[in-house]
Amino acid sequence: MGNDGKWSRRSLLRGASVVAGAAAAAPLLGKAATALAGSGDADTLFKAGKFEQASRAYEEILKTDPKNLHAARRRGFVGLLSNRFPDAERYLKMAIELAPDDKDANRLMADCYIRQDELALSAPHWQAAGDEGSAKLFAAFRGEPYQIHGDIAQVRLLQMDPQPLVEGVSVNGGPPKRFTFYTGAPSLSVSATVAKEAGLSAVASSKIDYLNGKVWRHGGVLESFKLGGIELRNLPVSWMEWESGGDVTTENDGMIGTWVFYHLLTTFDYAGRQLILRRRTPETADKARAAAKRAGAEPLPLWLAREHMVHSRGSIAGSGPRVVAMPIGGGSETAAVAHGETAEQLQIRTDHDRPIGTFAHSHPAVAYPCYPKDIRLGNAVAKDIYCYTNPDSKLAPLGFDVPVTFFHSFYKPYNITLDFTGMNVYVARGAAT
Repeated sequence: MGNDGKWSRRSLLRGASVVAGAAAAAPLLGKAATALAGSGDADTLFKAGKFEQASRAYEEILKTDPKNLHAARRRGFVGLLSNRFPDAERYLKMAIELAPDDKDANRLMADCYIRQDELALSAPHWQAAGDEGSAKLFAAFRGEPYQIHGDIAQVRLLQMDPQPLVEGVSVNGGPPKRFTFYTGAPSLSVSATVAKEAGLSAVASSKIDYLNGKVWRHGGVLESFKLGGIELRNLPVSWMEWESGGDVTTENDGMIGTWVFYHLLTTFDYAGRQLILRRRTPETADKARAAAKRAGAEPLPLWLAREHMVHSRGSIAGSGPRVVAMPIGGGSETAAVAHGETAEQLQIRTDHDRPIGTFAHSHPAVAYPCYPKDIRLGNAVAKDIYCYTNPDSKLAPLGFDVPVTFFHSFYKPYNITLDFTGMNVYVARGAAT
């Protein structure tokens, strides 16, 4: 926070970890709740991240109570977490038949269609979920979205901090631009200036809070996005501008979000300072698995929640295997954020005398430096590393506990591959081969 009491852009960059973490975070389970995890209670299993056991428990509930909306919705959510679309659709349709106006079930169904590139089919469900902007945007799509041309893009990082940047991005055939990337964001986004240069027209617009003011957020249809040897055509795009007009950020020309990455086999090669995008096929996935195995990286589960939030399994300060959030890219000086009561329960050393002003969901928040003895993703580990704790993080609407979110600084010695074919994450030390 600056001396004038206003929150600075540097505070926003520093707090990117808290922003995304708050969206997916939940307190660590207490001892009593953990003890109940073996009882077969479906919600307790789901809360503990035991998704397969929870799915079976919800199925048992539905056998005896086929009109149980909560069980049907949750069972559909479990399928969606792992991109099991027929499974997810079956139970979400059941939930919507039971309660056509249920916002949560409709949002999950909208997400299910979005991931399958059935954008128009998602529109009425966005409408029912109360998201008018998304409903308008996806109803406007014609033809096949996310058409992929080319086989591979391998582009160098111009810089690593305060946010990674790649160059050579072309929007609608325009001149080269500098883009950052972040799996804490859903769609591809561009600056207001780039949107104007590219001739974009807003299909849907809304006014939202941002820092100390209001901004307009627009959504439209982009004809072409090209990076290296990969071009995507006919895809959703968003951009923001201040109420008074002008770019909201000048640090980059745009941001590549998860919706682009899950259409490809993506490797965030931090150690090799490059971004690698490949056409997603069983063959490329096999090659990625073989390369990860040679590098000693074990396959970790990949779960995708709430349209774009990447999750896997990791640990913090000896917590044992837990569901963890892992937004990749963006900008953060910390390796991770411990949420809710995690730092207190695990007795992580925390410096309460040094509160840090940051943002969560564009609203001021306060975090504190903390130093867990270790944080782990598979064989990737950092010890006694600088992190934040946000004790005010509440249980997110996702319903499962996420004690820690990993961020930008943790990934620097590694390359990370997201395989949305096999739904696995590979975190390998060193540059990608």
